[in-house]
Amino acid sequence: MKYYKLFAILILAGMMACSGEKKEKDAGENVETVLPDEPNEVTVMPLKTTDFNHELISNGKLSARGFVDVKFESAEPIAAIYVKNGDRVTKGQKLAELSTFRLANKTAQAKDALERAKLELQDVLIGQGYKLEDSTKVPPATMQLVRVKSGYDQALISYQLAEYEQRNAVLTAPFDGIVANLFAKQFNTASTSDVFCSIIDTRTLEAAFTVLESELPLIKAGDRVEVVPFALSEIMAEGRISEINPLVDKDGMVQVKAAVSDKGKLFEGMNVRVSIHRSLGKQLVVPKSAVVLRSGKQVVFTLTDNKAYWNYVHTGLENADSYTIVDGLKEGDIVITSGNINLAHEAPVKVVDN
Repeated sequence: MKYYKLFAILILAGMMACSGEKKEKDAGENVETVLPDEPNEVTVMPLKTTDFNHELISNGKLSARGFVDVKFESAEPIAAIYVKNGDRVTKGQKLAELSTFRLANKTAQAKDALERAKLELQDVLIGQGYKLEDSTKVPPATMQLVRVKSGYDQALISYQLAEYEQRNAVLTAPFDGIVANLFAKQFNTASTSDVFCSIIDTRTLEAAFTVLESELPLIKAGDRVEVVPFALSEIMAEGRISEINPLVDKDGMVQVKAAVSDKGKLFEGMNVRVSIHRSLGKQLVVPKSAVVLRSGKQVVFTLTDNKAYWNYVHTGLENADSYTIVDGLKEGDIVITSGNINLAHEAPVKVVDN
């Protein structure tokens, strides 16, 4: 009986040993699956000081510095309209004109009244013992009395006004620009209170936007800006900061304007994204892709003997694609710029071309 028990124990021990070997074998196969032999492929760049352009982003609105509403001076029928909305016009070009029959007649009547007032003035001067050609010898007080008594001043004012209205029966462009807000119709009576149309000089567009009070030291007049309309993201116009309003509002914002160079694709009132660029001189600069987080801290991997070594760094300013390095790296370090997401300290790596 003892021999049977011993035999059973030996069989059980053998089975357990075989099971342990199988588990170790399976575990080894799993390790081989998770931990590949191939090193991580990375791209690198040598760290050196380069010119760094700081960038601020803000939202703004376009407006034209050259913007004028033109209107008629007389309520007469519109005889002709020569332009339409969107037309580009040059300074002095005719926009529209009124029927001038009534205006010409009014001017003729005013001129006749002026001539009669002139004769009356001469009669009054003669009554005072002077001739019209001797008017320079008449005392100023006497001359003023004679002009009022004869009605000459009133007649002269009426004639000048009639002549002015007739001359302004033709609307012309005050400067080169684009026609906008033209809604009047030919043969309708022009309104002296409503705007006939607007002329916009798109060559003088400016973007108005705001920056934080804390960002004021980072901008100055003359800094370069890039303006991109939200509605036309493929269009980019350049400009320069033209003015900074020296007042901080209740929200801690400062109004800034930038003159924008347009090539005819931007419009008055467009909502735009404004990027402000300013060169801050030589800095140690790394791409944003080179900076990763480890335990909530910024880390940049450098390459030494085909191994990745992590370095805790402090970044300074940033723009759309780069950081400046305040400390943690030195010029000449070989920085890993990609393939660094899952890297570990002293992990073997393979450098590939960008």
